[in-house]
Amino acid sequence: MPKLNTYLNFDGKSEEAFTFYKSVFGGEFTSVQKMSDMPGAEQLADNERGRVMHISLPIGKDDILMASDIVPSMGHKLTLGNHSYISVFTESREEADRIFAGLSAGGEIEMAMEDTFWGDYFGSFHDKYGIGWMVNYPKQD
Repeated sequence: MPKLNTYLNFDGKSEEAFTFYKSVFGGEFTSVQKMSDMPGAEQLADNERGRVMHISLPIGKDDILMASDIVPSMGHKLTLGNHSYISVFTESREEADRIFAGLSAGGEIEMAMEDTFWGDYFGSFHDKYGIGWMVNYPKQD
């Protein structure tokens, strides 16, 4: 069975965003590589060498949140939008509330955590970096 991991792009804010995500989820980065580490980095603009080429943070047992920064001098352009969300499934209502409160700080809440008509405890928001998140504690039978 294939495994899916979430990969995000930022405009120079990968390390800042992932330090924030680490403060909420805990854990340790398994990789942090900068643009200055890649061959040909001397050809990048000075303000691009410190950008993140790859960063990864394990979340829970089987998931890895990963990201990189765009490189404008290479023609990259970041467009924030509502085309994707990261959906987090928790093991308790308390964990859902903690993660929701932590990640939504400074962001824009779309739907506060609440019991839904489909039976789950759910909320959604965009964090202060523009990333969409859904926090879900599934209905318990």
